[in-house]
Amino acid sequence: MSEAIDPITLAVLAGRMEQIADEMDATLFRAAFNPIIAEAHDASHGLYHSATGDTLVQGKSGLPIFVGVMSFAVKAVIDKAAEAGDLADGDIYIFNDAHLGGTHLSDMRLVRPYFRDGELFCYLASVGHWHDVGGAVPGNYNPSATEAFQEAFVLPPVKLARGGVVQQDIIDILMRNTRLPQSAMGDLNGQLGALDLGVKRLDELLDEYGSGTVRAALDALGDRAETLMRAELAGLPNGRWEAEDYLDNDGITDTALPIRVALEIDGDRMVLDFEGTAPVTAGPVNIALPTAVATAYVAIKHIFPDLPANAGVMRPIDVRVPDGSLLSAEFPAPVGGYTETILRMIDVIFSAAAQAAPDRAVANAYGTINALSIAGKRSNGQPWVMFSFYGGGHGGSIETDGLNHGNAPISTATIPPMEILEAAYPVMFRQWALRQDSAGAGRHRGGLGAVYEIELLEEKAEAFLFGERGRFPPQGVAGGESAAMNEFRYEQTDGWQQPPLASKMLGIKLVRGQAVRLETPGGGGYGHMADRSPKAIARDVALGYLSPEAATQTYGPAWKEAAQ
Repeated sequence: MSEAIDPITLAVLAGRMEQIADEMDATLFRAAFNPIIAEAHDASHGLYHSATGDTLVQGKSGLPIFVGVMSFAVKAVIDKAAEAGDLADGDIYIFNDAHLGGTHLSDMRLVRPYFRDGELFCYLASVGHWHDVGGAVPGNYNPSATEAFQEAFVLPPVKLARGGVVQQDIIDILMRNTRLPQSAMGDLNGQLGALDLGVKRLDELLDEYGSGTVRAALDALGDRAETLMRAELAGLPNGRWEAEDYLDNDGITDTALPIRVALEIDGDRMVLDFEGTAPVTAGPVNIALPTAVATAYVAIKHIFPDLPANAGVMRPIDVRVPDGSLLSAEFPAPVGGYTETILRMIDVIFSAAAQAAPDRAVANAYGTINALSIAGKRSNGQPWVMFSFYGGGHGGSIETDGLNHGNAPISTATIPPMEILEAAYPVMFRQWALRQDSAGAGRHRGGLGAVYEIELLEEKAEAFLFGERGRFPPQGVAGGESAAMNEFRYEQTDGWQQPPLASKMLGIKLVRGQAVRLETPGGGGYGHMADRSPKAIARDVALGYLSPEAATQTYGPAWKEAAQ
């Protein structure tokens, strides 16, 4: 049983432990070779329970989706170590198996046990999105994959280090299965450095406070998160609210795929039931159960933003995912496009929550990361892979209009700057701009999407797109309107073309001077558009967010007087 801890000491230790995770994040961001980690911050670090793998502390700069999934990843290591019976100080496990650890195969996980006085105290973990991990498509977002083996090489939990000695054979296997070994080696060293730093900082913390006090603080933080969550739920009305939305298709068959949720509140407990969601698909829009549970956590954290980031938040919440659905896919079902599916999960949770508590709700964000990969060889024969994701509009809320050109609500990542991408790859951005008339109308409109037009400067290359929202727009809430849909085009000798499946395509052949063009969705609107201030409409027109024609067609002519 943990010792009692006073509130002041608890607050100090909470800050110190969060700082450890923050510093691990910063270490990797500065050391990583690939822009997805170094610039976009698609990575995370944390401290995890020694027996359950539950998240104890996560850094503020890491991706929220990793809070939940990394607890599954650590539990997979705990189970593997228990089976082998050889866990030792200095061991480091590495793997990317998404069906065990969540998300997709591009996310490489390192898990390290932390020992104190010869006893296991907790686990440290690092996860980062590597630039390329093999598979059929450079960058690994293969929209036509029908099994995991076509997405990337699959690595189960294995020991990268035994008792502090790195196993070079494992590194050799990793580097042989990537198109960009220099990038992968740099990212791996960055993650190892972050774990080393975490061990050093934990040593310092426990030297100062003692393991009993720190363990008591970790237990208390989880208990207090649970108490706060129960209090938040008890303040909401009891009832059941339903919502549904759709994925465009699975990249193989052009059939819409429903994502459904029923949100129930009963006192200080909540149920999120996804019965009625589409079954496992042939294409890579499936997700594994750990990812589904983690996504529910991310949505809950958006609805209750003041709650701490640890596993205690989810204790009063029952996430029910039907067996055989695309939200509980089993190996080797493809899961490479997990980002698109979890965004739709968040959308339906927001839409259901808007019925229960409109004052807490946010309309749907743009709902796709638009994973675009352009790859080829330079004139000297060196391969290059430009993989990135792209922004769009966020939903309006009771307080304000949605954010223009933000990143997806699954993360705190940033969109890699145009200058970084142009410096690293043989491309030129013809356009990087806000997309006029893309926001959903409402008392508070959604944010604007963006326009990206990217020209190839090398002799030839091949492009791949894995996106969504090409058929079903981001929805408004509380009477707000939907936003513009996603549009993708690519240039060929006979002009601009569009993908037959709207938002997914591979094998797009480009030659020097040709381009691809993304027009990303805006965010949904909040509240009835008749309640929007004419001055706000006039301001949007003056800023170029809204064309005069669209303003009049959508809101009526009253804004013109406010513009004078």
